[in-house]
Amino acid sequence: MNYSKNYSAMDREALMQQVQMRMSEKRFKHVLGVEEMAILLAEKYGVSTEKASIAALTHDYAKERSDEEFLLEIERQNYPDQAMLKKFGNAIWHGLVGADFVELELKVHDVDILEAIRLHTTGAANMTDLAKIIYLADYIEPGRDFPGVEEARRIALMDLDQAVAFETKHTLSHLIENENPVYPKTLETYNRFVAGQK
Repeated sequence: MNYSKNYSAMDREALMQQVQMRMSEKRFKHVLGVEEMAILLAEKYGVSTEKASIAALTHDYAKERSDEEFLLEIERQNYPDQAMLKKFGNAIWHGLVGADFVELELKVHDVDILEAIRLHTTGAANMTDLAKIIYLADYIEPGRDFPGVEEARRIALMDLDQAVAFETKHTLSHLIENENPVYPKTLETYNRFVAGQK
């Protein structure tokens, strides 16, 4: 895919190299799988495949960083609800705060791409189609293998909102089953897409 330079100063090869240097081989393989699925969904739903590619390639850019780096960035950016945010750790930080690293270091400034990165683990009540696509692609990329993934893939190719509801419901069930804390945005996503609250 040739990038237009509208959303990234780098071409796809250069961006991939920057991303690859920041992660393990296993993580990079996952990132490429997310890109493959994101482009497929973007084509299906009339979303920019270039934006989908960039967001997918960079969604886990910060995943393997130290807690110290995240905590410094949270303080530097003066995030709201800092005390609560600091309790959640990398599972939440690598999306929410990771978007800052993508903007700062990779010079990606497109609001939709950064928002898709921010929301890819939690979702939100209000998401663009691009954000929904990255949220789903991360969950159903070809390397994923868990009970229900085939059903999730099938739904994703039929209806974005139904697929978001399916993923959110299963993610929340998993968190509750394992007695993990639930980030407020995940509950917001559940209320909007599963429980049908506007």
